[in-house]
Formats: sequence, C-alpha cells, structure tokens
Amino acid sequence: MFKKLKFIIYTRPFIAFAYYLIRVYSMTFRIRVKNENRWQDLRKQGIPVLLCGWHQQFFSVIHHFKTYSKFNPGLMISQSKDGDLISGVANRTGWHTPRGSSSRGGKQALDAMIDHIKTYGFGAHILDGPTGPIGRVKAGVIKIALETDAVMVPFYTSAEHAWFFNSWDRFMLPKPFSRVFITFGEEIHFESSDDMDDFEEYRKLLETTMRPRLFLKS
Repeated sequence: MFKKLKFIIYTRPFIAFAYYLIRVYSMTFRIRVKNENRWQDLRKQGIPVLLCGWHQQFFSVIHHFKTYSKFNPGLMISQSKDGDLISGVANRTGWHTPRGSSSRGGKQALDAMIDHIKTYGFGAHILDGPTGPIGRVKAGVIKIALETDAVMVPFYTSAEHAWFFNSWDRFMLPKPFSRVFITFGEEIHFESSDDMDDFEEYRKLLETTMRPRLFLKS
C-alpha cells in the first residue's frame, strides 16, 4: 500500500495537483516584501544575481517567486524522488531546474547551473539542501558565484503564525492567512581566487551572515 502511494505521489497528475494546492494555499498569505528593488536593479544593469536561502524557509517564497519567471531563473534540485516532485512544481512556476546534489549527479548539475547563470544571469540556491545539516552552507554555491561572477543576495522568510515540522531543517509552514515576510539582505560579492583558504573563508562568511536568521530549537 505504501509503495503504491509513493508511486502515485511522483506521477505527473499528482505533481500538477501539488502545484495548484501549493498555489491556492500560498495565496492566503499576506506577503510583505522588503529590499526587493535593490537586487532587481542590479539584474537590470546586467549584473548576475544568485538568491540564497535556507531549506527551512523556501516554501514561503514559492508563490511570490513565480513573479521572477520573466528573469529566466534557475534552481538546482536533487535527483531524488522528492526532487522530482519539487522540480515539477518549480517548472510550473517558470523556474528551470538543473538536477543533482552533493551526493548524486552533483557535478553535472553544478555545471548546468553555472551555464544557466552565465546565460540568463539569474538563479537561486538552497544553501543547506537537500539533506542538511541545518544551517551548513555547502561549497557548491561558492563555486557557482565565483564561476559566474554573480552577486549573492540572501533572502529570509518569517511568518506571523507558522508550524515547524520535526524534520532535519525544522521546516516552516506558515499558517493560512498569516502575514509572511520576505526580506532580501545586502548583496555579497567574492573576488575570484584559486586559493582554497579563500574559498573556505567565503563559505564561512556566507554561513555566518545568514545563520542568525534561521529558526533553531531553543
């Protein structure tokens, strides 16, 4: 029974159903967006932009991020079955989805993501996905930024009322009709370097900058 249910979940009709369910649910959010114009002005000037967020908080932005489809956005997603579902939903919101992760198909997906940013100049990256640990920035985002000379723009979400799941990332699901706040931080740009010490310093700096906005267990 469980195997049959999992098969249904990953079918195209179910993915389409999930997309519309998420869309309708997210339309109940009263979204407030801060500092969005700053990075959009950079993109209009031809500067590549890479939005960076935590796995915990990505659900809250799905509906609003559909408005970015005009920028031809890219988002790297794992090759897992769950990734199939997420990719299917993302594609329906106008996002391109190179597939892979640090443990499976990572190099090919990373190369495809780099090519996407070089071509279209815009994408997003989930820093600690797909399996954590929570709040740990993985090296891929630094490689993407350095290879494309992209400006990294942190984004954070919070909700007036939300549920937090007992998952590795303490996944946040805003409650219906809650105010949801999407805040974009100051852009971060790293100079290209072949020094691995610099690479690790960049990774730590991004992690230190963004980690305080995670919701962690007390």
